[in-house]
Amino acid sequence: MLPDEPRSSADPSPEGGLPGCYRHPGTATGVSCTRCERPICPECMVTAAVGFQCPECVSQGHAGNRRATTRFGGALAADGGLVTRVLVGVNVVVWLLAAYVLTPRLGQTWSLFSAGRDILGGPAGIADGPDQWYRLLTATFLHLEWWHIGLNMLVLLWLGPPLEEALGRLRFLALYLVSALGGSTFAFLVAGDWMNSVGASGAIFGLIGATIVLQLRNKGPLGPAVAFLVFNLVVTFSRPGIDWRAHLGGLVLGALTAAGLMYAPRERRGPFQGLAVAGALAVEAAMLLIGMSLYGA
Repeated sequence: MLPDEPRSSADPSPEGGLPGCYRHPGTATGVSCTRCERPICPECMVTAAVGFQCPECVSQGHAGNRRATTRFGGALAADGGLVTRVLVGVNVVVWLLAAYVLTPRLGQTWSLFSAGRDILGGPAGIADGPDQWYRLLTATFLHLEWWHIGLNMLVLLWLGPPLEEALGRLRFLALYLVSALGGSTFAFLVAGDWMNSVGASGAIFGLIGATIVLQLRNKGPLGPAVAFLVFNLVVTFSRPGIDWRAHLGGLVLGALTAAGLMYAPRERRGPFQGLAVAGALAVEAAMLLIGMSLYGA
């Protein structure tokens, strides 16, 4: 090197005869990035499959990677059944509160009472105005008997994890809540002036419908899911005291929402799935408003 020639950051340092790190010129290093070959010091080097890379090359490599998702666009999670277990926990806690702590107040204020009950002097109901519409959702977390919540939660634990794993947590939660509201709004539309409905059965029937849609989408065996649906429909219409309206409403809205989530075109999956959920909520809002026009005070 001539005495008047400028020194670059990669030139050997006078101390150790090694080039300086491209980010920290004062730190001599004998290691270079395996992609761009710039010298990097221990502070900057990132372990790669072969050798080390500099931070910029690592960032550029990650920029081209697509985020891993479930088959239907949800974020991958190590625990595919977390939302299912949380829903089970919420239902159990509400049942314990209603059965042993706040009885009968919680049942009176959260159940799907309607106008006919109000006329008879009972608690205010859905048809009494928007301040009572919360019952459409709270009633789906309320159970009166141990066998009622026990059966619903067993089915939820059976059907929930596979659907949650396929859809992702957020989409699965949306499916569950849309199905629950579908059961409540359809029940109110059909028999809004004489009803007192509780339970997660509408949401459970929505998951049954979604399971059938999932089997159709995967070209899997339909027999077990269809047989389970038929069995539950027979029980629904053969035993007194079961709100068949909530079951059918949840089944139809759940199946339609699942179809929108699972058959969404890959290129426009996010917007299409959002429209599917929004469309189901719009149908439920329409049923609620029609019911209000029929039964409202």
